[in-house]
Amino acid sequence: MAFDADSHAALGALLDHARKAGAGSAEASFSARESVSAEVRCGELEGMEREESRSVALRAFIGKQQAAASSTDLSSAGLKALAERVVAMAKAAPEDPYCGLLDAKYRASGPFEDLEQADTARPSAEQLRDMALACEAATFVSPEISREKSGGAGASSDYNFFVYATSDGFEGSDASTTYSLGAQPIAERDGKMERDYEYRTKRFLADLPDAAAIGRTAGERALARLGPRKLESSRAPVIFANRRAGSLLSPLIGGISGNSIARGTSFLKNKLGQRVFAPGFELKEDPFIKRAIGSMAFDGEGCAVKRNLLVDDGVITMWLLNSATARQLKLEPTGHATSGHGGPPGIAAANLAVKPGKDDLAGLMKNAGKGLYVTEMFSPALNMNTGDWSVGVSGFWFEHGEIAYPVSEVTVAGALLDIYARMIPGADLDNRGALEIPSMLIDDLAIGGV
Repeated sequence: MAFDADSHAALGALLDHARKAGAGSAEASFSARESVSAEVRCGELEGMEREESRSVALRAFIGKQQAAASSTDLSSAGLKALAERVVAMAKAAPEDPYCGLLDAKYRASGPFEDLEQADTARPSAEQLRDMALACEAATFVSPEISREKSGGAGASSDYNFFVYATSDGFEGSDASTTYSLGAQPIAERDGKMERDYEYRTKRFLADLPDAAAIGRTAGERALARLGPRKLESSRAPVIFANRRAGSLLSPLIGGISGNSIARGTSFLKNKLGQRVFAPGFELKEDPFIKRAIGSMAFDGEGCAVKRNLLVDDGVITMWLLNSATARQLKLEPTGHATSGHGGPPGIAAANLAVKPGKDDLAGLMKNAGKGLYVTEMFSPALNMNTGDWSVGVSGFWFEHGEIAYPVSEVTVAGALLDIYARMIPGADLDNRGALEIPSMLIDDLAIGGV
């Protein structure tokens, strides 16, 4: 799909209509998406979906009043009506002292490096179906993996094209593709069923692991879950598997977000420049990794982005700010705005990577001796003001440094500041989405069982 001419014309018209309607400044965006997916279950096609969409969005400012809306009507009349509607809404909106376009001195400037975000591969629905079927077929690694009660498998292909423009002359575009493949088999023994999964998402189709390898991993995981036991409530070391360890850091990213800091609702609001993690802990951010999910040449407001060390030797070094939260906190924007496309921008990080430790998973278990190895998490609860955290989990109990038996219906809980201070990274890095992270050991956590 080629949208350059359409998007340029649409955004130029929108901004022109907004000025004529009385806007002092404005930003506009164009979004196009083409998505194809296939779902299979029990060796049969369960569903196929195809989506094609195009939309434009406008945010207009009149002094310190703002309003935003989006539309799928890209006709000349539709663009004019959208601009007039948004400007009228802005005139009636309450004042927001922090709203407005990004200051031009923070703008990104091209030419931008090719971050290899868009592949040319466009697999058909039939090709995706065959990938999903091969993935599901590979999950049947044992007679105890149910062919009749399979959780199924799925494959998808997405192409996205996005353009952002402002009334003060900035324009930038981004084209990206994502390809996903995964399976969720069900294992059964003595009438009791357990399930597990494996999935992968990549920018380039050729970078996806083999469908059979994904399916086989999912099947082996489900098989290992059979016969879970319950645990008595206690305190013990807990290791979070690398595919789940990112859940530990999600509250960190939310906690250093400018929105939380400005509202005073973060358990980290007084921790800037202080050691929160153990000495040596590092969390890096890099928006320039080629073919990575979280890469970008500029943020959602056109702000320049850069590599950051968010946590250095255990110390939190910065807040994540868009232009509005930067104004509120009397700081400079940090290039972490996400596009609102019909609303004010949000805040998010780019590609993140935790510095690995020296021990692999086996080494972490050996050092801990015995404890809980978490491979799945359910319904986390977090008090963002205090950092008190709990989550339902399942996984395995390990003893003498080795897996002993599966466990389920367990909760773990603690204060995140205490957890972060004692968190030990492993060496077994896993890369899913925009996060590279190893398994994480916490040497003592409350475990809730029977």
